[in-house]
Amino acid sequence: MFFIKRVKIRSFERGFYFKNGEFKRMLGQGTHWIENPFLTVRIDVMSMREPWILHTDLDIIVKSGALGNDAIVLDLKDYQRALVWIDGRFDSVLGPGLYALWTKFRDIRTEVIDVTRVRFTHDNLEVISKSREATEFFNIVLVDEGYKGVYFRDGKFIEILGPGKYLFWKGFGKVKVYHVDMRENVIDISGQEIITADKVTLRMNTVVTYRVTDAYKSVTASEDSKQAVYREAQLALRAVVGTFSLDTLLTEKDTVAGDLEKTIRDRASDFGIQIIALGIRDVILPGDMKDLMNKVIEAKKVADANLIMRREETAAMRSQANTARILESNPTLMRLRELDVLEKIVGNSKLNVVLGEKGLADRVVNLL
Repeated sequence: MFFIKRVKIRSFERGFYFKNGEFKRMLGQGTHWIENPFLTVRIDVMSMREPWILHTDLDIIVKSGALGNDAIVLDLKDYQRALVWIDGRFDSVLGPGLYALWTKFRDIRTEVIDVTRVRFTHDNLEVISKSREATEFFNIVLVDEGYKGVYFRDGKFIEILGPGKYLFWKGFGKVKVYHVDMRENVIDISGQEIITADKVTLRMNTVVTYRVTDAYKSVTASEDSKQAVYREAQLALRAVVGTFSLDTLLTEKDTVAGDLEKTIRDRASDFGIQIIALGIRDVILPGDMKDLMNKVIEAKKVADANLIMRREETAAMRSQANTARILESNPTLMRLRELDVLEKIVGNSKLNVVLGEKGLADRVVNLL
């Protein structure tokens, strides 16, 4: 049978001409009369307003070169990915494969990326990371403020990452980012039982203030740098405190803390950590030792109180002796003092005293 097939292609369309299942050519705008013997001809009309060219025979169409300047073709290898912008807006990330997009009616821009470097950097990183394919193609790592990221690939150190968002291509090496807190931190070391130089068993609570200064060392020198510092502080407590007596520990905490700090400072630096301060928070004695210490303190306080009383009595007696010498050498002053005494006596009673001639005061005093 012999047929004539009429095909109309509009300005925003293109037609793919197939005969006996083989692609022959692309039809442009216009009306086309196609001989169709035995119904062996097929025309697939596609709109160029839809940017993506989705066709089962795309590879054949691309290889023929029929698309010409009407489309952009991307043939991505295993180590390549592509970024696609349509009309100035980011559209998608493309994995390995063959793609074609119409360019006549849409503004198409593409970037082909070599992903063997693994870490992805781009001026539009934030927009790309929020695309629908982001989690499919990227490992997304967020380093918070106050932290640093120590980036390893396949077990090899690559670089230190500051705060921010980072994207790594999936499928190209093992990526590991350790998050290291660079802020000032505190370690509480509680309930350490220690024997002092004078054989007293006590418990001590200490506080270590530290800061990580070398993020790389902090993750490579020890499995857990914070735990390592905690362990070193425990050992230092036992080594240093054991050289001091109980009295020294109780009265010179700052000196003991300074010796402790010096002991662990160098060891902590091996882990990339700086010791800022070490303080003794509590010294806890056993119950019987507390009672004994309380008795000792009580005895000291009583002795101190007695000493103060003796000093006051001595001072009072010395003052009285000085007063007596002054009165002895000055009769008028002595007489005034007698009058002061009489005034006090009169103030506490109803007795009326009238003094006359000299010596009357002496008789009144004797009478009283």
